[in-house]
Amino acid sequence: MAAIDTLRRKRDQALAGGGEAQIKKQHEKGKKTARERIEALLDPGSFNEINQFVTHRASGFGLEQQKLMTDGVVTGWGKIDGRLVYLYAQDFTILGGSLGEAHGLKIARVMDLAIQNGAPLICLNDSGGARIQEGVDSLAAYGEIFYRNMRASGVIPQISLILGPCAGGAVYSPAITDFVFMTEQNAYMFITGPEVIKAVTGEEIGFENLGGAGVHCEKSGVAHFSAPDEDTLFFELRRLLSYLPSNNLATPPYRQPFDAPGRAVEGLEEIVPADAQKSYDVHQVIEQVVDDGDFLEVQPDFAANLVVGFARFDGHPVGVVANQPAVLAGVLDINASDKGARFIRFCDAFHIPLVTFVDTPGFLPGTDQEYGGVIRHGAKLIFAYAEASVPKVSVILRKAYGGAYIVMSSKHLRGDVNYAWPGAEIAVMGPEGAVPIIFRKEITASKNPDETRTRLVDQYRAEFATPYVAAERGYLDDVIPPCDTRSRIISALEALRDKRIPTPSRKHTNIPL
Repeated sequence: MAAIDTLRRKRDQALAGGGEAQIKKQHEKGKKTARERIEALLDPGSFNEINQFVTHRASGFGLEQQKLMTDGVVTGWGKIDGRLVYLYAQDFTILGGSLGEAHGLKIARVMDLAIQNGAPLICLNDSGGARIQEGVDSLAAYGEIFYRNMRASGVIPQISLILGPCAGGAVYSPAITDFVFMTEQNAYMFITGPEVIKAVTGEEIGFENLGGAGVHCEKSGVAHFSAPDEDTLFFELRRLLSYLPSNNLATPPYRQPFDAPGRAVEGLEEIVPADAQKSYDVHQVIEQVVDDGDFLEVQPDFAANLVVGFARFDGHPVGVVANQPAVLAGVLDINASDKGARFIRFCDAFHIPLVTFVDTPGFLPGTDQEYGGVIRHGAKLIFAYAEASVPKVSVILRKAYGGAYIVMSSKHLRGDVNYAWPGAEIAVMGPEGAVPIIFRKEITASKNPDETRTRLVDQYRAEFATPYVAAERGYLDDVIPPCDTRSRIISALEALRDKRIPTPSRKHTNIPL
């Protein structure tokens, strides 16, 4: 039948993308094509494409001679581990994956479907940016996408993968989404490229040093995950999705654990030194207490003095927040505050309980921090914890001083269950800092100031910087032996699973951005 033959011919043309020569160039760069990426990411045979026959309607600048089907982006839905997802994949083999009116409206259409049907949205970015030849229509299409990113925020998980160039206005859609993945080769993000920077400032810089994965995972904090190749990145994406509900009305996915909920965790005292001046790696604590030692860290290379990520307790996903004594002694600073606040707000939006491990001497002092607005940034962390209505369980491992004690999911910010280990120190400031202030006259008048200072430090630590003072006032629910940490957290989370608290009637909060 002629009609079927026409359909097959057009389908073959659409599947051919920009043609063999362009596909070869894509492969030579170490990059998959849009369709190859979809095939590698989704469950086999699950992809359903929509708007395959769309072409642009622009003319001028030779565009009327370059009307290829899909208009440089493949859209549709499929499944990951049996769960529905919507996605789009920009096709660099067609007009460099540039975004024009039709291209942008295709993306907007699949975003609408994801929101309406309560399924995660996955965005595979590989584009030369706005299609200059289409002028303001390209910019309008970006605006339609940004608006839908906002509408989807807190409703469905939005995940962006940067698999090639992403420049100019194109960077803002990934920045609005919940998580950004980048390949360590070929992927880069920036507002203005190296040529523009050189022309305006005279500075010479390459693509990688300006906006590569290393920059955004370590310095800017724009990206959350990176991997050496696309297949590894897809694996990490699937792993992330295993912790997330499909939408804000769904329950986070349960997975049968191999780990006994009542398991005693031996050896934590050896991991965490009693001496508050000695460092240790808090990852070891986290991996000892969560299910099967499985912890997916988010932004591991950015603001490493605060660790955030996903784990499970008795099969149920949780968000973990922990101070990291191995980096800057676990202090809170500008970047750590931003990192923690954004993660906490994501977990709260999607009903993922929060488990916090506390060991911090306070906020980082210095003019750089003060001039950079550490007050405002630290307030974001306070705001996020106070606003979160999901179950909140915390354990003070060793020390919690000053404002940082309040910030880290304390009872005063409505932490639900707050524990501390027996050796924990809770005070306005550490003994070494407090004693010279409180006992200045006594130390000065002493015949042996050093001996007096040492004695008073020990006395202060024994009388004031203990968990029992806080426990006496009800600021702690219990002081627990380290070996019971896992079982007590699981018991608390089970008791809090159906937590419901009323919230004030208002349009929205005004977090101190």
